[in-house]
Amino acid sequence: MAKKYQVPKKNDVRKLKPRGPTDRLRAICLALPESEERETWDIPTYRIRGKIFALQSAIDERDAVWCKAQEGSQELLVQADPDRFFVPPYLGHKGWVGMWLDRKADWKDVAELVRRSYRLIAPKKLVARLDAG
Repeated sequence: MAKKYQVPKKNDVRKLKPRGPTDRLRAICLALPESEERETWDIPTYRIRGKIFALQSAIDERDAVWCKAQEGSQELLVQADPDRFFVPPYLGHKGWVGMWLDRKADWKDVAELVRRSYRLIAPKKLVARLDAG
């Protein structure tokens, strides 16, 4: 029987050293102001005030992150680097973009993609807090 995914307590997460893709993505997402992790559809989703800004998924056993993207960005990213980016099912038609995490992912790029998604979803006051550092 597969091990059920469990959301760790937020305080526990910040103390852990990231190991695999899930831990590394979690550390990036939970470093953002007021972000939280919730299990939805048996996968980790990252939210700001109830709205999803990133989620981790596995497609054909490949880890990936899906993020909301600015209008027009999805097509540009996928065309520029189809080995790293893809149009995710279910949310792709809404402009979301997927990024593979299993092929020597550039975690600075992952963090930037997540931050951009957060900025599109978060209230302006929280974006200002992010900008303030």
